[in-house]
Amino acid sequence: MKHPAPRGRFKRLSSIGAAAVLLSFLAVAPAQAAAADIPAVDEIRSSSNLKQIANIPKAAPFAAENSLNSDWAFQGKYAYGGNYNGFTVYDISNPRKPSVAAVVVCPGAQNDISIWGDLLFLATDAQRSDDSCASTSVPGTSPAETPRWEGIKVFDISNPKSPQYVAAVKTDCGSHTQTIVPGKGRDKSVYLYVSSYNLSGASVPNCALPHDKISIVKVPLKNPTAAAVVATPVLFPDGGYPGDADGYPTTGCHDITAYPEKDIAAGACMGDGAIFDISNPVAPKVLTTVRDTENFAFWHSATFNNDGTKVVFTDELGGGGQATCNPEIGPNRGADAIYHLKGKGKKVKLEFQSYFKIPRENSALENCVAHNGSLIPVKGKDIMVQAWYQGGISIWDFTDSKKPKEIAYWERGPLSADRFIVGGSWSAYWYNGFIYSNDIQKGLDVLEVSDRRIDKAERERTWQFNAQTQDNYRRW
Repeated sequence: MKHPAPRGRFKRLSSIGAAAVLLSFLAVAPAQAAAADIPAVDEIRSSSNLKQIANIPKAAPFAAENSLNSDWAFQGKYAYGGNYNGFTVYDISNPRKPSVAAVVVCPGAQNDISIWGDLLFLATDAQRSDDSCASTSVPGTSPAETPRWEGIKVFDISNPKSPQYVAAVKTDCGSHTQTIVPGKGRDKSVYLYVSSYNLSGASVPNCALPHDKISIVKVPLKNPTAAAVVATPVLFPDGGYPGDADGYPTTGCHDITAYPEKDIAAGACMGDGAIFDISNPVAPKVLTTVRDTENFAFWHSATFNNDGTKVVFTDELGGGGQATCNPEIGPNRGADAIYHLKGKGKKVKLEFQSYFKIPRENSALENCVAHNGSLIPVKGKDIMVQAWYQGGISIWDFTDSKKPKEIAYWERGPLSADRFIVGGSWSAYWYNGFIYSNDIQKGLDVLEVSDRRIDKAERERTWQFNAQTQDNYRRW
């Protein structure tokens, strides 16, 4: 989120992107709202098959407008919601009556979260004075010798009501996101693929260019204080996509989604989409890459279908801080792109199938673009729930990759009638039969879907969910 804008067309978006509203793109969904029918401030609209059943507003110390909620992870009866100033633990044993179990203050954008066993990993992608939760921000103008830290923080959550900070690992360029890859066989460790990048155009302390790599952190599960960087593989030795007036260059990765059972991962690496072989967790290998210089500006995230034969890449046009759901942008930018994986091993290729974007207009005062989502585990179908910031939450079916269609939606109107406020759903994930959304400004939303196409969706049996580490739900 909030990536610097490239030149040309995207630079102009900052002045004209808030001038109009999104055309009604797809005539495929019974859930589709009427053209130009934009909700009023805080008004809730939804299809008849998706409803809100609970909300917990952001509370002190995260109540301020600039204290942004971020990503989710889940374990057992608890949901862990990131915030730029720390994280909140919610008791969701009764999804209709969730409650706050703990609040941990620990500033360090974005504070994306992953969980494995009794360990929680918090991503810090902002230069701080040290690795403590009492650290202060280090301005970019500070002298090079100024102490600074960014990377991964590790918490013990064996008691979810009282998380304990136990370790920290500094990584180059910090950690914008991190992805868990479990060790194999007798290796009782997990590996964190740390995605970070430098779009400044110049080397800065702790983030030298070229930065065409990821950091891999090994965490021994029985001794997490020994966590350390064990590899920094260069994924793009040729530098990747150099960028142009319309799109970002490849410099590291923004997000990686692993499918450990199939030994593959998908990387959304700003200027490139990539498929990796992760059969050796400490030595991932690029199998193939793909570019879309016409419609994709910022390859942001990825989701496999359950068979591992498709991947959905998202384009976070405007960095999540602009109104890009409008006629100026159109239906193929700031959207999802569906690809098929063809071939195996070193011969695998990505073949484009179609784009999907929500079929509703958003106002000029709402940031709206494709963002974080997850599969809904419906056997024989490829169905996904996805956050679109102030575009709301969409459930869409891409079983027919050429003709994806929305089957449910839920959204709020703008946060203000006269000024632009960054908000909306950062992440919307399916967990044990319900949808949980971490709204940047409005807090926790719990939604329930009632639809014959989804009613038989599998419930989690692992009681642990990280959207960036996919599991085969047919084994549950």
